[in-house]
Amino acid sequence: MSSIAIREILESDHAQWLQLWAGYNAFYGRSGASALPTAVVETTWQRFFDPSEPVHALVAECRGQLVGLAHYLYHRSTIQIQPTCYMQDLYTAEQSRGLGVGRKLLQAVYDRALAAGAPRVYWQTHETNSTAIQLYDKVAERSGFIVYRKLL
Repeated sequence: MSSIAIREILESDHAQWLQLWAGYNAFYGRSGASALPTAVVETTWQRFFDPSEPVHALVAECRGQLVGLAHYLYHRSTIQIQPTCYMQDLYTAEQSRGLGVGRKLLQAVYDRALAAGAPRVYWQTHETNSTAIQLYDKVAERSGFIVYRKLL
């Protein structure tokens, strides 16, 4: 675990990030015919490097290879003055699971949120993602909220 470094994403990470991003999306059923459109993937990538965007990316690196990613963003809230941090995506490459990559990425998001003045970080995961839930139950508390959505 000590050889895992967490850092901000770099433009030179594009090819390795794409592999991780594809793995993350495949996990949630977004591959093949249901894959994200190229325009969405490329816009997401560009947002990481646009200082006017509230979207950020961290990567976990081990021996020159990216083994994990975390995407997070800040938004306003109607219940507090400070920004809120939403961790939208967290993914560890399959061969690196169980090595503490996810925990290190989460801690790095916590650290950045604290530095940005955000008093909380929140995220969601699918109820069938039992591996992630085991980690999340150790590092945070469940909010008790149920997430609803309507695709338009």
